[in-house]
Amino acid sequence: MKYRFTTVINQDGKWFVARCIELGVVSQGKTIEDAQRNLQEAVELFLEDTPKAKRYLSRMAPLVTTLEVNHA
Repeated sequence: MKYRFTTVINQDGKWFVARCIELGVVSQGKTIEDAQRNLQEAVELFLEDTPKAKRYLSRMAPLVTTLEVNHA
């Protein structure tokens, strides 16, 4: 079965940190492509190691939005 996950990638110093929002799986790489590839491998291993997690997966993408905050 194919799943589509939301990924957020941030730069942290010289590294790119990739997070899978739905599963909470995190990985990193020296490039964006490395971080994405490493995250994909980590998610595949997570799903293989935790088959019960699959039942909690939604077929709908999460709502991703922004938040504006005034701070003095």
